Amino acid sequence: MSLHPSIAAVRRPVRATLEQLEPGEKVIVACSGGADSLALASAAVFEGHKLGLHVIGATVDHGMQEGSSAQAAKVIAQLAEMGVDETVTATVEVKADGDGPEAAARQARYAVLDQLAENLGASVILLGHTRDDQAETVLLGLTRGSGARSLSGMRARFDRYRRPLLETTRIDTETACQIEGLDVWQDPHNRDFAYTRARIRHRVLPTLEEDLGPGVADALARTAEQLREDADFIDDIAEAMHRELGGTLPVETLAGYPPAVRTRVLRIAALEAGSPPAELTRDHVKAVEELITGWRGQRWIDLPGHLRAVRRDGSVHIEPAPSAP
Repeated sequence: MSLHPSIAAVRRPVRATLEQLEPGEKVIVACSGGADSLALASAAVFEGHKLGLHVIGATVDHGMQEGSSAQAAKVIAQLAEMGVDETVTATVEVKADGDGPEAAARQARYAVLDQLAENLGASVILLGHTRDDQAETVLLGLTRGSGARSLSGMRARFDRYRRPLLETTRIDTETACQIEGLDVWQDPHNRDFAYTRARIRHRVLPTLEEDLGPGVADALARTAEQLREDADFIDDIAEAMHRELGGTLPVETLAGYPPAVRTRVLRIAALEAGSPPAELTRDHVKAVEELITGWRGQRWIDLPGHLRAVRRDGSVHIEPAPSAP
Protein backbone atom coordinates (compact mmCIF):
# COMPACT_ATOMS: atom_id res chain seq x y z
CA MET A 1 0.00 0.00 0.00
CA SER A 2 1.48 3.33 -1.07
CA LEU A 3 1.91 6.15 1.42
CA HIS A 4 -0.44 9.10 1.06
CA PRO A 5 1.42 12.03 -0.59
CA SER A 6 0.76 14.39 2.33
CA ILE A 7 2.13 11.95 4.89
CA ALA A 8 5.13 11.35 2.64
CA ALA A 9 5.62 15.14 2.33
CA VAL A 10 5.94 15.31 6.12
CA ARG A 11 7.89 12.14 6.85
CA ARG A 12 10.47 12.46 4.08
CA PRO A 13 12.14 15.70 5.30
CA VAL A 14 11.85 14.60 8.93
CA ARG A 15 13.72 11.40 8.14
CA ALA A 16 16.38 13.34 6.21
CA THR A 17 16.91 15.52 9.28
CA LEU A 18 17.00 12.67 11.79
CA GLU A 19 19.34 10.55 9.67
CA GLN A 20 22.11 12.98 10.58
CA LEU A 21 21.98 11.79 14.20
CA GLU A 22 23.45 8.70 15.82
CA PRO A 23 21.30 5.92 17.34
CA GLY A 24 20.53 6.65 20.96
CA GLU A 25 20.62 10.42 20.64
CA LYS A 26 17.72 12.38 22.12
CA VAL A 27 15.44 14.58 20.03
CA ILE A 28 12.91 17.08 21.39
CA VAL A 29 9.81 17.75 19.29
CA ALA A 30 8.17 21.06 20.21
CA CYS A 31 4.41 20.62 19.89
CA SER A 32 1.58 23.09 20.44
CA GLY A 33 -1.20 20.76 19.31
CA GLY A 34 -1.68 22.51 15.96
CA ALA A 35 -1.59 20.62 12.68
CA ASP A 36 2.01 21.49 11.84
CA SER A 37 3.55 20.38 15.12
CA LEU A 38 1.29 17.32 15.52
CA ALA A 39 2.21 16.10 12.04
CA LEU A 40 5.86 16.75 12.86
CA ALA A 41 5.62 14.81 16.14
CA SER A 42 3.96 11.84 14.48
CA ALA A 43 6.61 11.73 11.76
CA ALA A 44 9.41 12.11 14.31
CA VAL A 45 8.13 9.13 16.29
CA PHE A 46 7.68 6.99 13.16
CA GLU A 47 11.05 7.81 11.62
CA GLY A 48 12.99 8.40 14.82
CA HIS A 49 12.23 5.00 16.31
CA LYS A 50 13.32 3.28 13.09
CA LEU A 51 16.63 5.10 13.48
CA GLY A 52 17.02 4.18 17.13
CA LEU A 53 16.50 7.70 18.47
CA HIS A 54 14.96 8.71 21.80
CA VAL A 55 12.05 11.03 20.96
CA ILE A 56 10.85 13.53 23.58
CA GLY A 57 7.56 15.35 23.10
CA ALA A 58 7.51 18.82 24.66
CA THR A 59 4.86 21.49 24.92
CA VAL A 60 5.15 25.00 26.35
CA ASP A 61 2.27 26.67 28.18
CA HIS A 62 2.61 30.42 27.65
CA GLY A 63 -0.33 31.18 29.93
CA MET A 64 -1.62 33.76 27.46
CA GLN A 65 -5.06 32.21 26.93
CA GLU A 66 -7.79 30.91 29.17
CA GLY A 67 -7.54 27.15 29.42
CA SER A 68 -3.93 27.03 28.28
CA SER A 69 -2.95 24.54 31.00
CA ALA A 70 -5.74 22.17 29.91
CA GLN A 71 -4.55 22.44 26.31
CA ALA A 72 -0.99 21.65 27.37
CA ALA A 73 -2.23 18.56 29.24
CA LYS A 74 -4.15 17.45 26.14
CA VAL A 75 -1.05 17.80 23.96
CA ILE A 76 0.98 15.74 26.41
CA ALA A 77 -1.67 13.02 26.28
CA GLN A 78 -1.62 13.09 22.47
CA LEU A 79 2.16 12.82 22.38
CA ALA A 80 2.11 9.89 24.79
CA GLU A 81 -0.52 8.14 22.66
CA MET A 82 1.67 8.65 19.58
CA GLY A 83 4.43 6.72 21.30
CA VAL A 84 7.04 9.31 22.23
CA ASP A 85 9.61 7.94 24.66
CA GLU A 86 9.18 10.80 27.09
CA THR A 87 6.94 13.83 27.56
CA VAL A 88 7.63 17.13 29.22
CA THR A 89 5.67 20.34 29.69
CA ALA A 90 6.90 23.72 30.81
CA THR A 91 5.09 26.88 31.84
CA VAL A 92 6.62 30.25 31.05
CA GLU A 93 5.82 33.80 32.04
CA VAL A 94 5.56 36.03 28.99
CA LYS A 95 6.47 39.65 29.57
CA ALA A 96 5.51 41.70 26.53
CA ASP A 97 8.13 44.27 25.57
CA GLY A 98 8.55 46.75 22.76
CA ASP A 99 8.44 43.97 20.16
CA GLY A 100 4.95 42.86 21.23
CA PRO A 101 3.48 39.71 22.80
CA GLU A 102 4.32 37.41 19.86
CA ALA A 103 8.03 38.18 20.02
CA ALA A 104 8.02 37.97 23.82
CA ALA A 105 6.31 34.56 23.71
CA ARG A 106 8.80 33.32 21.13
CA GLN A 107 11.78 34.41 23.22
CA ALA A 108 10.33 32.76 26.32
CA ARG A 109 9.60 29.57 24.37
CA TYR A 110 13.10 29.28 22.94
CA ALA A 111 14.65 29.97 26.34
CA VAL A 112 12.73 27.15 27.99
CA LEU A 113 13.34 24.75 25.08
CA ASP A 114 17.06 25.44 25.34
CA GLN A 115 16.90 24.74 29.06
CA LEU A 116 15.00 21.49 28.48
CA ALA A 117 17.55 20.36 25.90
CA GLU A 118 20.37 21.03 28.34
CA ASN A 119 18.65 19.24 31.21
CA LEU A 120 17.56 16.24 29.13
CA GLY A 121 20.73 15.95 27.04
CA ALA A 122 18.91 16.41 23.72
CA SER A 123 21.01 16.98 20.60
CA VAL A 124 18.27 18.50 18.45
CA ILE A 125 14.99 20.40 18.86
CA LEU A 126 12.49 20.05 16.01
CA LEU A 127 10.17 22.94 15.15
CA GLY A 128 7.09 22.61 12.93
CA HIS A 129 7.28 25.73 10.76
CA THR A 130 6.09 25.17 7.19
CA ARG A 131 6.50 26.83 3.82
CA ASP A 132 3.38 28.89 4.54
CA ASP A 133 4.95 30.19 7.75
CA GLN A 134 8.01 31.11 5.72
CA ALA A 135 5.94 33.14 3.25
CA GLU A 136 4.21 34.95 6.13
CA THR A 137 7.57 35.76 7.69
CA VAL A 138 8.84 37.31 4.46
CA LEU A 139 5.73 39.48 4.16
CA LEU A 140 6.12 40.56 7.80
CA GLY A 141 9.69 41.60 7.02
CA LEU A 142 8.50 43.60 4.02
CA THR A 143 5.88 45.46 6.05
CA ARG A 144 8.51 46.39 8.64
CA GLY A 145 11.05 47.61 6.10
CA SER A 146 13.52 44.97 7.26
CA GLY A 147 16.82 44.12 5.65
CA ALA A 148 18.00 41.04 3.79
CA ARG A 149 18.43 38.97 6.96
CA SER A 150 14.78 39.39 7.93
CA LEU A 151 13.54 38.95 4.36
CA SER A 152 15.52 35.72 4.09
CA GLY A 153 12.98 34.22 6.46
CA MET A 154 13.48 31.41 8.93
CA ARG A 155 16.57 29.23 8.77
CA ALA A 156 16.18 25.50 8.31
CA ARG A 157 18.75 24.98 11.06
CA PHE A 158 20.45 27.08 13.71
CA ASP A 159 22.20 26.03 16.89
CA ARG A 160 20.41 22.85 18.00
CA TYR A 161 17.15 23.77 16.24
CA ARG A 162 15.89 22.15 13.03
CA ARG A 163 12.89 23.05 10.86
CA PRO A 164 12.43 20.03 8.59
CA LEU A 165 9.03 21.14 7.24
CA LEU A 166 10.06 24.47 5.67
CA GLU A 167 9.47 22.98 2.21
CA THR A 168 6.19 21.34 3.27
CA THR A 169 2.84 23.09 2.90
CA ARG A 170 0.28 23.63 5.63
CA ILE A 171 -2.24 21.77 3.50
CA ASP A 172 0.00 18.71 3.70
CA THR A 173 0.35 18.88 7.49
CA GLU A 174 -3.40 19.34 7.92
CA THR A 175 -4.16 16.48 5.55
CA ALA A 176 -1.62 14.24 7.28
CA CYS A 177 -3.33 14.89 10.62
CA GLN A 178 -6.75 14.11 9.14
CA ILE A 179 -5.53 10.81 7.70
CA GLU A 180 -3.86 9.81 10.96
CA GLY A 181 -6.92 10.80 13.00
CA LEU A 182 -5.12 13.43 15.05
CA ASP A 183 -7.29 15.96 16.86
CA VAL A 184 -5.87 19.33 15.83
CA TRP A 185 -6.04 22.39 18.08
CA GLN A 186 -7.14 25.62 16.43
CA ASP A 187 -5.19 28.37 18.18
CA PRO A 188 -7.55 31.37 18.66
CA HIS A 189 -4.58 33.72 18.19
CA ASN A 190 -4.31 32.53 14.59
CA ARG A 191 -7.71 34.12 13.95
CA ASP A 192 -7.21 37.17 16.11
CA PHE A 193 -6.70 40.04 13.68
CA ALA A 194 -5.11 42.11 16.42
CA TYR A 195 -2.01 40.11 15.47
CA THR A 196 -0.27 41.11 12.24
CA ARG A 197 0.57 37.51 11.32
CA ALA A 198 -3.10 36.52 11.57
CA ARG A 199 -4.06 39.32 9.16
CA ILE A 200 -1.33 38.26 6.74
CA ARG A 201 -2.39 34.60 6.93
CA HIS A 202 -6.12 35.07 6.50
CA ARG A 203 -6.39 38.34 4.57
CA VAL A 204 -3.23 39.41 2.78
CA LEU A 205 -1.95 36.11 1.38
CA PRO A 206 -5.40 34.92 0.18
CA THR A 207 -5.93 38.30 -1.51
CA LEU A 208 -2.54 38.08 -3.24
CA GLU A 209 -3.28 34.54 -4.39
CA GLU A 210 -6.67 35.63 -5.71
CA ASP A 211 -5.44 38.77 -7.49
CA LEU A 212 -2.03 37.57 -8.71
CA GLY A 213 -2.74 33.89 -9.15
CA PRO A 214 -1.67 30.82 -7.17
CA GLY A 215 1.93 30.32 -6.20
CA VAL A 216 2.56 33.53 -4.25
CA ALA A 217 3.55 31.62 -1.10
CA ASP A 218 5.92 29.46 -3.12
CA ALA A 219 7.49 32.54 -4.73
CA LEU A 220 7.98 34.23 -1.37
CA ALA A 221 9.59 31.09 0.07
CA ARG A 222 11.94 30.85 -2.94
CA THR A 223 12.84 34.52 -2.55
CA ALA A 224 13.65 33.90 1.11
CA GLU A 225 15.94 31.02 0.18
CA GLN A 226 17.85 33.11 -2.37
CA LEU A 227 18.21 36.06 0.02
CA ARG A 228 19.32 33.72 2.79
CA GLU A 229 22.20 32.45 0.69
CA ASP A 230 23.36 36.02 0.04
CA ALA A 231 22.86 37.12 3.65
CA ASP A 232 24.72 34.06 4.97
CA PHE A 233 27.64 34.80 2.65
CA ILE A 234 27.94 38.44 3.77
CA ASP A 235 27.48 37.44 7.42
CA ASP A 236 30.37 34.98 7.12
CA ILE A 237 32.59 37.71 5.66
CA ALA A 238 31.60 40.16 8.40
CA GLU A 239 32.26 37.63 11.16
CA ALA A 240 35.70 36.83 9.71
CA MET A 241 36.60 40.53 9.50
CA HIS A 242 35.35 41.11 13.02
CA ARG A 243 37.63 38.34 14.26
CA GLU A 244 40.57 39.85 12.37
CA LEU A 245 39.99 43.18 14.11
CA GLY A 246 40.49 41.42 17.46
CA GLY A 247 37.83 43.33 19.35
CA THR A 248 38.84 46.77 18.04
CA LEU A 249 36.93 49.03 15.63
CA PRO A 250 39.54 51.21 13.88
CA VAL A 251 37.88 54.00 11.88
CA GLU A 252 40.33 53.95 8.97
CA THR A 253 39.98 50.19 8.47
CA LEU A 254 36.19 50.17 8.78
CA ALA A 255 35.86 53.10 6.37
CA GLY A 256 37.34 50.87 3.67
CA TYR A 257 34.79 48.08 4.18
CA PRO A 258 31.72 47.79 1.93
CA PRO A 259 28.69 49.22 3.78
CA ALA A 260 26.94 45.83 4.00
CA VAL A 261 29.99 44.37 5.75
CA ARG A 262 30.74 47.43 7.88
CA THR A 263 27.24 47.61 9.40
CA ARG A 264 27.31 43.89 10.18
CA VAL A 265 30.68 44.21 11.93
CA LEU A 266 29.31 47.08 14.02
CA ARG A 267 26.20 45.08 14.88
CA ILE A 268 28.31 42.09 15.96
CA ALA A 269 30.42 44.38 18.14
CA ALA A 270 27.34 45.91 19.78
CA LEU A 271 25.85 42.48 20.48
CA GLU A 272 29.11 41.24 21.98
CA ALA A 273 29.18 44.31 24.21
CA GLY A 274 25.77 43.27 25.59
CA SER A 275 23.20 45.13 23.49
CA PRO A 276 19.97 43.02 23.42
CA PRO A 277 19.37 41.61 19.90
CA ALA A 278 15.63 42.30 20.05
CA GLU A 279 16.24 45.98 20.84
CA LEU A 280 19.22 46.76 18.63
CA THR A 281 17.74 48.17 15.42
CA ARG A 282 19.19 49.13 12.07
CA ASP A 283 18.77 52.79 13.01
CA HIS A 284 21.08 52.23 15.98
CA VAL A 285 23.70 50.57 13.80
CA LYS A 286 23.47 53.24 11.10
CA ALA A 287 23.94 55.94 13.74
CA VAL A 288 27.11 54.19 14.93
CA GLU A 289 28.27 53.95 11.32
CA GLU A 290 27.96 57.74 11.10
CA LEU A 291 30.83 57.93 13.59
CA ILE A 292 32.94 56.48 10.77
CA THR A 293 31.44 57.75 7.52
CA GLY A 294 29.78 60.99 8.64
CA TRP A 295 31.96 62.23 11.47
CA ARG A 296 30.91 65.73 12.57
CA GLY A 297 32.20 65.64 16.10
CA GLN A 298 29.30 63.63 17.55
CA ARG A 299 29.81 63.03 21.26
CA TRP A 300 28.36 59.49 21.35
CA ILE A 301 25.51 57.25 20.21
CA ASP A 302 23.23 55.71 22.83
CA LEU A 303 22.59 51.99 22.35
CA PRO A 304 20.19 49.51 24.00
CA GLY A 305 21.61 47.70 27.00
CA HIS A 306 22.80 50.89 28.70
CA LEU A 307 25.68 51.19 26.24
CA ARG A 308 27.05 53.93 24.06
CA ALA A 309 29.32 54.10 21.04
CA VAL A 310 31.94 56.82 20.99
CA ARG A 311 34.72 57.73 18.56
CA ARG A 312 38.02 58.17 20.37
CA ASP A 313 41.69 57.96 19.33
CA GLY A 314 40.90 56.84 15.80
CA SER A 315 38.58 54.00 16.83
CA VAL A 316 34.94 53.41 17.71
CA HIS A 317 34.44 52.14 21.25
CA ILE A 318 31.25 50.47 22.47
CA GLU A 319 31.22 50.78 26.23
CA PRO A 320 28.90 50.99 29.23
CA ALA A 321 27.13 54.30 29.50
CA PRO A 322 27.94 56.16 32.72
CA SER A 323 25.29 55.89 35.39
CA ALA A 324 23.11 58.91 35.98
CA PRO A 325 24.17 60.95 39.02
